[in-house]
Amino acid sequence: MTSTSGADERRDAVAEQLFSSVIGALETLHVYVGRALGLYDALDGSPATTAADFAARTGIHPRYAREWLEQQATAGVLDVADETGDPGTRTFCMPEGVAEVVCRPESLALVAPLASMVMGVAQAMPAVLEAFRTGGGVPYELYGEDIRRGIADINRPSFVHQLGSEWIPALPDLHARLTGGGRIADLGCGEGASTVALARAYPSAEVLGLDLDPASIESARVAAGDLDVTFECRDAADPELAGSFDLVTLFETLHDMAHPVQALTAARALLAPDGAVLVGDEKVAERFTAPGDEMERFNYGWSAVHCLAAAMTEPDSAGTGTVIRSETVRTYAEQAGFAECTVLPIEHDFWRFYRLDP
Repeated sequence: MTSTSGADERRDAVAEQLFSSVIGALETLHVYVGRALGLYDALDGSPATTAADFAARTGIHPRYAREWLEQQATAGVLDVADETGDPGTRTFCMPEGVAEVVCRPESLALVAPLASMVMGVAQAMPAVLEAFRTGGGVPYELYGEDIRRGIADINRPSFVHQLGSEWIPALPDLHARLTGGGRIADLGCGEGASTVALARAYPSAEVLGLDLDPASIESARVAAGDLDVTFECRDAADPELAGSFDLVTLFETLHDMAHPVQALTAARALLAPDGAVLVGDEKVAERFTAPGDEMERFNYGWSAVHCLAAAMTEPDSAGTGTVIRSETVRTYAEQAGFAECTVLPIEHDFWRFYRLDP
């Protein structure tokens, strides 16, 4: 039986954790404001500014400018360059290095897009509550542009810096083939950040991005510009696509799929002889342990309110959730008819990578 002192300690620890979480949530809202209104961009590389000057440069109201700047300084994101004691003359600046975290779109240190993803989840919460009651799901489109854009923005730096230089070279046979040509299908491409990175890394290859969300495909086409890459809102199981791709990729999408085995079966059918599938998905613990570390908490934090909920919209959903463990991927691959599922020696803070061979 738990002693009274032990119960009190647990009570106080949980209360402190929840209080800290609320502080973090409120600070996340201010990061969202900074990104949505371009406030961080205005501070990046600029001299120290008063609230009035900042308001004039960014087109926001001076009183809100002052409160946001003071909040950001209190949170440790910005510095007070000159503390005059007068709110009207106090100046603020962005410390060296912080821009990489909040507003440099290709920085590997970029974290701020997570705020947009949180806001996307927040706007869908009434539907999430109903899904909890009924066992149904939440259509992806209810999460809105914030989650689509946030996912694209948070993953883009890894695609830009690591996909062509580290991830695909971990499959040396395919890296060599694609360097001279070949075909790549990027399944669940979202807004196309991964597909664009593939096309830039392998300019001699033909690259196709596939997704079932029309809004994502529309944004992907805009993002690609004049780059020679094709995006289609099309099912990968379309028999016209079968047997023609050297590499099929699924980046952070398998756990979101209502029917992952069918998706991998379609991916296998897309492969040309000696082709392979590359899956990059969440780097979670090998087994459930409670309490979990920060990464486990991070991934479970998204699961029931977004990834699981979006997948549960379809009948007979696998309901994988964000926390997709290695054994789950292996099981799905085996059920889809793959002969081998190999965890690749690729270092990444958030993802684990698998090579699937027929």
